[in-house]
Amino acid sequence: MSDLYDQLNVPRDASADDVKRAYRRKAREHHPDAGGDEETFKAVTHAYTVLADPQTRARYDRTGDDGTPRSRGAGQDPFGGFGGGGFGGGINDVIDAFFGSAFGDAAAGGARGGRVRTQPGRDVLVVVDLTLEEVVTGVSRDLEVEVARTCDDCGGSGSLDGSGPARCGDCGGHGQVQRVVRTAFGQLATAAPCAACQGTGRNVSDPCPGCAGEGRRATKRTLQVDLPAGLEDGDRIPVRGEGESGRQGAPPGDLYAQVRVAPHRVYERQGRDLVAEVTVPVTQAALGGTLAVPTVDGDEVEVPVPAGTQPGDVLSVRRAGLPVRGGGRRGDLKLVVRVEVPTGLDHAQRELLADLAELRGEPLAATGNGLFTRLRDAIQR
Repeated sequence: MSDLYDQLNVPRDASADDVKRAYRRKAREHHPDAGGDEETFKAVTHAYTVLADPQTRARYDRTGDDGTPRSRGAGQDPFGGFGGGGFGGGINDVIDAFFGSAFGDAAAGGARGGRVRTQPGRDVLVVVDLTLEEVVTGVSRDLEVEVARTCDDCGGSGSLDGSGPARCGDCGGHGQVQRVVRTAFGQLATAAPCAACQGTGRNVSDPCPGCAGEGRRATKRTLQVDLPAGLEDGDRIPVRGEGESGRQGAPPGDLYAQVRVAPHRVYERQGRDLVAEVTVPVTQAALGGTLAVPTVDGDEVEVPVPAGTQPGDVLSVRRAGLPVRGGGRRGDLKLVVRVEVPTGLDHAQRELLADLAELRGEPLAATGNGLFTRLRDAIQR
C-alpha cells in the first residue's frame, strides 16, 4: 500500500494549502480527459480526500487507516470512516480544488441541501442641494424617493400564501447551473447563475400578484434626513436600511444623501474660510475708517480699515466663516480690498487732489514732470 503523502509528492508536515496545490498539479496531469491514467487519477484523488480533512488525516497519521479495505480489514465498509458515499463531504473539496468553488457547489447536489444566497437590496443615491447659509447652520430636509420596498401584500415573502420562496427546481437550490461540453481537449465544465432564480437558489411557486414574486415593489416615500453643519460639496450622509429592499425578504440597502452646495453670489468657499471682495474708497484706504460688512449668518459686523490700506490687502473677521463638520471652531471671513479710484470729479475736488499731490511732492503728469516724462528723460541720458 503506497503512502498517501508520496502519491501527492508532499512531506508529512505539508500544510493544507500545500496539499491542495499538489493535488491540483497531479489531478491535471493524470485526469483521463487530459490523456492521463484513470487509476492514478483515482489514487491521487483518494489521497487528497484523506489528507484534506484534518480528522481523517490525523487518523491516517496515527494508525495508517486511509478508509480502504486493505487498511481497515476485509468485510468492513471500505469508506465508512469518510461518510456514506465513499468520499462523503470530501468529494466537494476535491471538486473545489480541481475546478474551483463554483463547481463544488453544483456538484454537491442534494447532499448539501443547497446554498441559499440572500442578496441585499441596492444602495440608493439622492442629491441634495444646499445653500451656503444652510451649510453654516445645518438643516433637516424632507426627501421624496421612489425605491423598491417590501411588498405590503405578502410581507416581503413574494408568495401569495406568505409561505416564502422554496428551493429552486432548476438548480437544486445552488443558484448555479452546471453544464459539461465536449471540446477537442476533452470535457469542459462550466457554471453560470441560474436564470430561474437569478442566482439566489430560491424561487416562488405561487407569486404574489402585487409584486410578481419579488417581495418588493416601487414605493414613493418621504424621508426626513438631518444634514449637519459644515458639510462640503460631494459629502454623503448615509441613512441605513432605507435603500432598496432585497428580493423575497433579503435585507435592504442603504440610502445616501449626497450634498451639492450651490455657489454663493458674494462669498467663495476656501475650506472653512469664506472669501469676498470689498470695495474701499481711496480716501478711506488712505485715512482709515470702518466698513459695515454682512456675514453669511445674516448679521452685520464693523470691520476696521487701517490707514494706508493697499489694493489686495486682506481684512479678516475671525470666526465668521464655516464650521467643521461635527462641530468645532469656525473659519474666518477674509475680505480682499479693492481700492476705488473716484471718477467724475468736479472742479473743487480736482483742486483738492492737486493740492494733495503738490504737498506730497507728486507732480501731476500735466506739468511735464510726471512718471512717464521722468522715465523718458532717464532713458535718453
